[in-house]
Amino acid sequence: MGRDKALVRLDGLRLVDRTVARLVPQVAALAVSRHAGGLDGLPPGVALVTDGAGAHAGPLAGLLAGLDWVAARDPAATHAVTVPVDAPLLPDDLVARLSEARAAAGADAAVALSGDRRHSVTALWPVSAREALRAALEGEGLRRVGVFLDRLGPAEARWPCEPHDPFLNVNQPEDLAAAEAALRAIRDRTATGTGAARRHLVGFGPRPA
Repeated sequence: MGRDKALVRLDGLRLVDRTVARLVPQVAALAVSRHAGGLDGLPPGVALVTDGAGAHAGPLAGLLAGLDWVAARDPAATHAVTVPVDAPLLPDDLVARLSEARAAAGADAAVALSGDRRHSVTALWPVSAREALRAALEGEGLRRVGVFLDRLGPAEARWPCEPHDPFLNVNQPEDLAAAEAALRAIRDRTATGTGAARRHLVGFGPRPA
């Protein structure tokens, strides 16, 4: 879209603010990982971490920065969830269902699917994988999230694509228009009682009761 997607506004709110709002109720702590630069206006308690990697290190560098942050903040944490900053329609059961899928399969990780499409950045990761990830980044020059995820043998948690794709990424103006239409439909269903309102962000949890 030719600009910082975290700052793109959807129905008056920045994408980062909408995505944070979807994830905060689901995790015990949350950070936004950026390659460089600050980000004003994050809610209290939401951390900002930078990956400090080269310009072409890609999203795996953000994942590593997030896992390092989790390990430093809570050495007892075993898993962290990541989502892209431009996914404003995330389901409110994302973390729970990823955790359930991982446990049911006896896997180390889990990944979200909508229909048959896998969303490799929207995943549950073992914090213990960070040294293997560091070696892959620095020693192999690995850049693709899906390749590293496959090494962990992830379980899958699947959501329907209707009435909207809950993992819609806002990459183009038409995606922004689709997200606006989905928000209107959600509000309409909620108002009529016909349905429940349904860079990276890195969270770990689950959120304490």
